Amino acid sequence: MSNLDRPPRILFLYGSLRERSYSRLLAEEAARIITDMGAEVKFFHPHELPLRGQVDETHAKVQELRELSQWSEGQVWSSPEMHGNVTGILKNQIDWIPLSIGSVRPTQGKTLAVMQVSGGSQSFNAVNTLRILGRWMRMFTIPNQSSVAKAYQEFHEDGTMKDSGYKDRVVDVMEELYKFTLLLRDEVDYLTDRHSERKAKVQTASK
Repeated sequence: MSNLDRPPRILFLYGSLRERSYSRLLAEEAARIITDMGAEVKFFHPHELPLRGQVDETHAKVQELRELSQWSEGQVWSSPEMHGNVTGILKNQIDWIPLSIGSVRPTQGKTLAVMQVSGGSQSFNAVNTLRILGRWMRMFTIPNQSSVAKAYQEFHEDGTMKDSGYKDRVVDVMEELYKFTLLLRDEVDYLTDRHSERKAKVQTASK
């Protein structure tokens, strides 16, 4: 059975800079839920994060994002659907997290839950793209996901989510993420041990 001696560490990323950002409100609701389950959560706020390639990677916001990614055992990505896909705000955050920093892989083996909000009818374009990105970043994306249609109708004035089937799904997603993170935390090294990488290490050592 997995190690239960400490809370799972979950990082939340969201994809909008609006003052009343529904992707942020959805992330905050999910954070409250998974915190109540026993997780430790942190947020990266993308305000003032430069575009990828605009500044050097030593920029303070870039370093903050990378340190939070390394701190986390699991992540939640929450994006609005804009023109049928994820927003540049969220994609820019993911672009700043490299597949490797020296010998460290900042996202490999971490769990991931994906969520989206829409202004109109329900869609899954954004979460489908987030799944592709999660796979590319070598993360374990859980089967469940959340897509909230007409998000402007689903939150109280104080930013909390109204009781609905959408909220129930968020609870389901966070429960699944919590369980997967605990189950996988002690097995990540074994599950991500690859033949090609072992071979490359042997070849490098023999030179």
